[in-house]
Formats: sequence, structure tokens, C-alpha cells
Amino acid sequence: MNAALAVGLKALRLPTMLRMLGEAQEMALREGWSHEQYLGCLVDCELAGRQDRRVERYICESGLSREKTFAVFDTNLLPMKVRNEIPLLVEGTFARKAENILIFGLPGRGKTHLACAIGHELVRKQIRTYFTPARRLVETLLGAKQEHQLNRALVKLDRFDVVILDDIGYVQQSAEEMEVLFDFLAERYESRSVIVTSNLPLGEWDRIFRNPMTTMAAIDRLVHHAHILELTCDSYRAREAVMRKNGGGEKETNTPQADKMSGKQAQNLVSSAPDL
Repeated sequence: MNAALAVGLKALRLPTMLRMLGEAQEMALREGWSHEQYLGCLVDCELAGRQDRRVERYICESGLSREKTFAVFDTNLLPMKVRNEIPLLVEGTFARKAENILIFGLPGRGKTHLACAIGHELVRKQIRTYFTPARRLVETLLGAKQEHQLNRALVKLDRFDVVILDDIGYVQQSAEEMEVLFDFLAERYESRSVIVTSNLPLGEWDRIFRNPMTTMAAIDRLVHHAHILELTCDSYRAREAVMRKNGGGEKETNTPQADKMSGKQAQNLVSSAPDL
């Protein structure tokens, strides 16, 4: 390999071209490529390498569990309506339109796994995604507010096209905590996307925000331009436990009662929400 060429490729930060130089040269000689074809091959390799490195960087910064992907998620157990929506959602169009995904279901229904699996597919399409438990986000924002750095913290989150807010139903908040969570949702409204998982149906979100006006305003911002997925399936965790106990055998369960508020009911609820 020409030493000066190697130095030049390093200086230009073209590591994949440098690594593939010898192999591409051999192939060019064997196949009788033109100079243009040879250079095109190296450029294509560099672009693919950069994409791979970018995706890996996005995965590292995302906070997503590497184990929670569709490869290990039995989507056949999900309601048919949810299964039909997944292929559209993983394309990432909702994120480019700053739309939201709301995932509801009782504990153990696979809400977090589904959200993470969608997140992994988004990252592979180079859509920057960040996963955080709702409690951790609230604590971070509240700490930033106390240090007069709330705007900076919100701007930092704006770097991500999608923020996955997990287990919002478990957040029992003080007035200050409620305010920073609402500030976060208001900041992303119609500019960035959120994926929210909750064990509480929308009709019980007054337990989260406490203030009825704030509850209605938060629901309004989330449901507007939202895809609502209701996981009325059996519990994944209970099913896995029974299968382990039975040595891999199947179990029979009753489908749990659907969440108290459907997507259509949610739309009716927010249609009368006051503007804040």
C-alpha cells in the first residue's frame, strides 16, 4: 500500500476506505474495473461504514436495553390491531412528523419491551432515540430546575428525535415534579416525538398530574397526532413463568379486561380540553 495514500486517508478520516483499499484493488484488477468503478466501490464502503458507526453511536447514547428487540419478542401474542400497526411505526414516519406513540396495558403485557424494540428499529434508520424511566427523567429535570438549568436540560433532550418515557403511571408527583414533566411534554409538542408507556389508562391520569387542568392539557398534547396501542393481551411474564414451571409447555389464560379508556374515548376526552 502506498504510504502517502494511507496517511492521506487517515488525515481525511476515511478509515473504511483505508481498510478496504487492498481488497478493493485486488477485486478491481480481477474484474477489470475502471478507475471510476474502483473509486465508487471505496466510497460505497466508506458510506456504509459511517452509517454502521453512526448507528452504533446512537445505540450507545440511547439508553435502550440491547436485549429488548423484536428478535426476542413474540408479537403473535399482541392484539391484531397492534400487530398491524407495528410495521408502519418502525418505518419512522411518525417521528419525522413529530407524532407520538402511547402504549397502554396492565403490568407484564410487554409495554416496555415493545417500546424498546420500536426504538431499536428507529435507531437503525438513524433516528436518534433516547429511553428513560419516567421517574428518572422527572428527577433529572427537577434537579436542573433547582439549579436554574431547566431550559438547558430540555434543549439537550431536543437532540433526540424520539424520547421513550417508560412507566409514566408509576410516577406519583409533587407539584414541582408535575410542572417539570408538563414542561417536557409541552416542549416537544409538535416538534419532537415521545413514546409513552403507562399502566394507567388516560382516564386515571389525574393521579399523575393531580391538577385537572394540567391533566387535560397534558393529555391533549400527547393524544393530538398520536398512535394509541392498547395491549389487552395476556401477561408475558406470567406466561413465561408458567412455561418454565411446565418445562416449556403452553398455558391457558383469560384475556384481561381492556383498559378503562380506549383511544376513541381519549379523543373525545381531549376535544373538550381547555387551552392553557
